[in-house]
Amino acid sequence: MTAQDGTATGPATAPPPARTAFRPLARFAGPPSAPAGDGGRRPRWTPGRVVTLVVALALVVLWVLPLAWAVATSLKPENETTRTSLEWIGSRVTFEAYEKVWASGDLIRWMLNSAYVSVVTTVLTVLTCAMAAYGFSRTEFRGRKALYGLVMAGIMVPPQVLIAPLFAEMVSLGLVDTYWGVILPQVAVPAMVFILVKFFEGVPRELEEAAYVDGAGRWRVFWTVVVPLSRPVLSAVAIFTFIQTWNNFLWPFLVTTDPSAMTLPVGLVNVQSTYGARYAQVMASLVIAGLPLLLVFAFFQRQIVRGVAHTGLAGQ
Repeated sequence: MTAQDGTATGPATAPPPARTAFRPLARFAGPPSAPAGDGGRRPRWTPGRVVTLVVALALVVLWVLPLAWAVATSLKPENETTRTSLEWIGSRVTFEAYEKVWASGDLIRWMLNSAYVSVVTTVLTVLTCAMAAYGFSRTEFRGRKALYGLVMAGIMVPPQVLIAPLFAEMVSLGLVDTYWGVILPQVAVPAMVFILVKFFEGVPRELEEAAYVDGAGRWRVFWTVVVPLSRPVLSAVAIFTFIQTWNNFLWPFLVTTDPSAMTLPVGLVNVQSTYGARYAQVMASLVIAGLPLLLVFAFFQRQIVRGVAHTGLAGQ
């Protein structure tokens, strides 16, 4: 073709398409949300939405009401906690129950014990369960299905059934009244292995194969490819394990008799047994034990929701 000034030009070519960045996590993300603007329509209050809202509010009330009652009872004078009339607020607000609980036991030591046990258990659980799940989902070896079925059978066995053999094992190893005696039996969690196996099966194998082509070994592929892609589910497993370990009472109660090695739930029960059924102090103990978990939910709520969505527990 010829331009107006008489010079010859070549055939017109279309500009090359813009390259999009490679995003391995894109397949795990949800669909992009529509931009909010003035022209957007407000959600319509259909009967289904109303029923959902009512059910959600009812569940919130059922969950919050006992907590509010525990806090209110802990702030009452002890002689007003056994009245037959339902009174949320006593004649005066007092912190006597908290002061007596604090003076009756070594709460700081028990909190530190619970924090240490929960953190170490969480780290070891995430490491062992992630490596076991990756082995089940990516490697082929003789007896793999039988071994995986044996691990899954652990989900159906109540933990109470294993208490006697585990306790005998801890006694033979000399781990009674030690941190490791509390930690080790809580590290192997079949449910977490199952969750991670299902997630790893959804990770594209092409990403790992590309790393193998570049000369990476299986161990490097696991840490540099699989683990970064699995951060949401690993965060959920870590949070759930921490909460479960912090709340665990039965096993620490059995293997700890020394007050210096007790976790917070065990120590608070021992304190309660010293003063009997004094409801204000019992409720104060429950509030103290639950406060760290409330902080965990407050700071990691988004990670918990994302983790549940990525584990398959929310439906696939």
